[in-house]
Amino acid sequence: MGEVRGTGCNRAPRRAPTIDRMARDPLTPRADPRRRITLPVADVSVDPVTEDETVELIVSSALAGEGGLVVTPNVDHLHQISRGSWLGSVYADADLVVADGMPLIWASRLMGQALPERVAGSHLLGRISEAAAASGLPIYIVGGRPGAAEEVVRRYRRTWPDLKVAGTLCPPMGFERRPGAIDEICAEVAAAVPAIVFTALGAPKQDYLNQLMHRRFPQAWYVGVGAAVDMAAGHVERAPVWAQRSGLEWAFRLAQEPGRMAKRYLVDDAPFALRLLAASARNGRARGRSRTP
Repeated sequence: MGEVRGTGCNRAPRRAPTIDRMARDPLTPRADPRRRITLPVADVSVDPVTEDETVELIVSSALAGEGGLVVTPNVDHLHQISRGSWLGSVYADADLVVADGMPLIWASRLMGQALPERVAGSHLLGRISEAAAASGLPIYIVGGRPGAAEEVVRRYRRTWPDLKVAGTLCPPMGFERRPGAIDEICAEVAAAVPAIVFTALGAPKQDYLNQLMHRRFPQAWYVGVGAAVDMAAGHVERAPVWAQRSGLEWAFRLAQEPGRMAKRYLVDDAPFALRLLAASARNGRARGRSRTP
């Protein structure tokens, strides 16, 4: 199943200085889930939080000994859910839902309920790891290409020498079809006692595994980060900042892997994105009319 590396898993018992403020913050989904913004077509509710707030919430909760499940929806995920994927049940179970895709931000703006910003899983890997290193929280990485997680650990420890790593695990291709494999992964991760687990297997596989690991060991936070581990390891080139900010990161990835990404982006996701934006615009107009005296 892969080798668990690293044993630095002693959790710091101290409480973050901002935990009381976070508990009162109305943007915190645990404080007031009614603040979530529901996007049409897939009927997925997203938390209106910034990247900074997301990192602070996860780290503060982890320092308090609390765990949770994070999902990072993009257009492809919403498309899967709209077609009845069980990914929707994972989303319904999530403690934190953040928008990892500019079309979701655009849709919320058209609805007149703008999400504050994109919160990308590829950003969260580094941001949370940096905060975890400063707070003494051990991380665990599941997935990525063979050797990618170990390379990320080497690079991150050069930048943040205090980073504690409870382990890494690279499940073999098709592991989910082998009887008992998922239970073995859940047991290995739980035994390492991490505070934060990054899972880089792609959706919906990573989200399903995160849900099961969370049930087995609820004291940790589980964050699906997709290709972020391969990017951080230098195995996959990341889109330039201008492409990320303009919502064209998909085009950069399509150019990198046309054979694997063409159907997803051009056949499945592009038409769905147009439906999402059109439905959001209709909702926004209806919302505006309802406010007209």
